[in-house]
Formats: sequence, structure tokens, C-alpha cells
Amino acid sequence: MMAGSWQRGFTLIELVITVAIVGVLAWMAAPLLEVAAQRQKEAELRVALRQIRGAIDAYRQAVVDKKIEASADDSGYPPDLETLVKGVEDITTPKRKKIYFLRRLPRDPFSPDRDATAAETWGLRSFESPPDDPREGEDVFDVHSRSERVGLNGVPYREW
Repeated sequence: MMAGSWQRGFTLIELVITVAIVGVLAWMAAPLLEVAAQRQKEAELRVALRQIRGAIDAYRQAVVDKKIEASADDSGYPPDLETLVKGVEDITTPKRKKIYFLRRLPRDPFSPDRDATAAETWGLRSFESPPDDPREGEDVFDVHSRSERVGLNGVPYREW
């Protein structure tokens, strides 16, 4: 062999070290990916809560504006979440057209039950229940996540 005519390529040790470095970097990046996924779900939860709560408020305003039939002893809030999607008759229009408050009901992104309907993924609070102990009742005053997890901000999702 002539001097300076080394073969080009990587040795086995160089390849093992490279694979080990890539493995350590991937191991260090995994928690960052988990946090990014949780942030994405939290953003979905915020949007879903805002949409549902806005629809509940719009339903209540329609009752106040006397567009929806309601008795004097009703709270003025929808009886269930599906009513926001199915719509209710507008008694101020001659043909009694429906008023729709949501196009579709979003799911709770933290709900573990994939077989449940969107309405079943949410915890409900009736107008009669206290804020510190939300319970279901004859109407839907507010919604909350049923998840027991805690958000990145330190607040449990059910308190959002």
C-alpha cells in the first residue's frame, strides 16, 4: 500500500457514537413534543369552551329578547347541549324558522372516551348549582371539562 491512500468511510465506532448521539437528542426532545401536544389540546379546549359558552349566552339572550318560548319559571338557559345544535323555533318569525346556536358541538379534547358523543364528553352545570360544586340539572348554565388532569398553567381543566 502506498502512503496516503487510505480508504474513505466510517469505522464501526464512529457509527455507534453517531447513533448514540442521535438517540440522546431524540430522548431529550420527547418531553418537548409531549408539552407541544398538551398545548395544542389546551388551545382546542379553550376554543371549545368559548364556542359552547357563547352559544349558551346567545340562547339566553334569545329568551330575553322573547324569540324563544319560555315559561316564567324557566331559567332561560337551554335544556341540553344538543338543543344548541338542533335549534329552536323563532316565535317572532311568521314561518317559525329555527334559530341555530352551534353548527356542531365540539368534543372535550381531554375526554378519554372516544365512543362517547360530543355532549357526553362535557361536564354540565345547571343554573341552580353553586359554582364551587357544579351539578347537572334541568338546564345548562355552563360546561366544564371532566378531565382530572391539571393544565400547564397549574389550574385543573375542570376549573377552566
